[in-house]
Amino acid sequence: MVRKIPLYQKDGSDMTQKSNPKFRQPAEWELHRACWLAWPSHADLWQEDLPVVQAEFTALCRAIADPGTGKAPQEKLEILVCDNGGRAAAAGALGDLPVRFHQIPFGDIWLRDTAPIFVTSPQGDLAATRFCFNGWGGKYNLPGDDAVASRISDAFHGEKLAYSWVLEGGSIEVDGEGTCLTSRQCLLNPNRNPNLSQTEIETRLKESLGITKILWLQDGLLNDHTDGHIDTIARFAAPGVVLCMTPTTHDDPNRPVLEQIARDLEGFTDARDRKLKVIKIPSPGMVTNSQGSILPASYLNFYLANHTVIVPTYGVEADQAAVRAISECFPQRRTLGLAAKTILSGGGAFHCITQQEPLVPMAFQERSR
Repeated sequence: MVRKIPLYQKDGSDMTQKSNPKFRQPAEWELHRACWLAWPSHADLWQEDLPVVQAEFTALCRAIADPGTGKAPQEKLEILVCDNGGRAAAAGALGDLPVRFHQIPFGDIWLRDTAPIFVTSPQGDLAATRFCFNGWGGKYNLPGDDAVASRISDAFHGEKLAYSWVLEGGSIEVDGEGTCLTSRQCLLNPNRNPNLSQTEIETRLKESLGITKILWLQDGLLNDHTDGHIDTIARFAAPGVVLCMTPTTHDDPNRPVLEQIARDLEGFTDARDRKLKVIKIPSPGMVTNSQGSILPASYLNFYLANHTVIVPTYGVEADQAAVRAISECFPQRRTLGLAAKTILSGGGAFHCITQQEPLVPMAFQERSR
């Protein structure tokens, strides 16, 4: 059964939202049962790049499912496929991994934004929380994307929550202790929730995801299709510790934005009143596609799996230094740089195409039956 928590009355007036304080969104470094992804299969979108995208996707999946040292559970893969042909292709590439396929239509692979956000409670409950999705402010309305969260929720064995306002998973970053990072360029953009003020959006974030303090950055990267998603500009590495990027080349197209982000972060305190420790990672600088257009390349779009931190790389000079710097922030995990430039040509990298499902003992036992 889905508990629907509405945003507006039928006449469009604001409606007091039911609080859901027992759930919180865990930090990404907390253990995962599985990672949800979608097999790249749309030749009309990726064209001649599709085989390379599938190869980059496969390498990512293998890194996520790495069994590691056995100190943490192996992370399972829940993979969406559009049809039988997609299932066969995905099985051929991934069939030896701990994977389960779900035949669910989707527009493209950006599950960070189209899938539910999974939340947990101290009692061991797990819930799939879905919000409205409007194609990143109406820019990219692909058939099936607006129903992905609902269909994944249907396949999910746990509590289901539904909110009637627009939120994308890549627009928020949490520390698991009540602090949320986001950007005004995205969450306050009139193409998302034009009838909501900043205060109203903060209230809804707190009620739906167990957040107690929201820290607002301003703008994201140049040519970011998502209007400034936080997962390309600032990421938590631990409670009280946040990563951002610093320009290292004279032609970095994001120099002013990156410098402002660092200044803003250095002035923040978190939900527990700690001054943030800000660690600066090299920026990839100028990364362009085959037509010469600047891409929103970011090393911060890494995915933090149970055993491995998987950092997107772009074939530029800063790659090795960035992977090394990120590895120092996660000493208990292996850090691996993997090529992601072809996936990036579609608008995002590894974090954008993944959505973690936390490991909760009761939920894990239910799924193991």
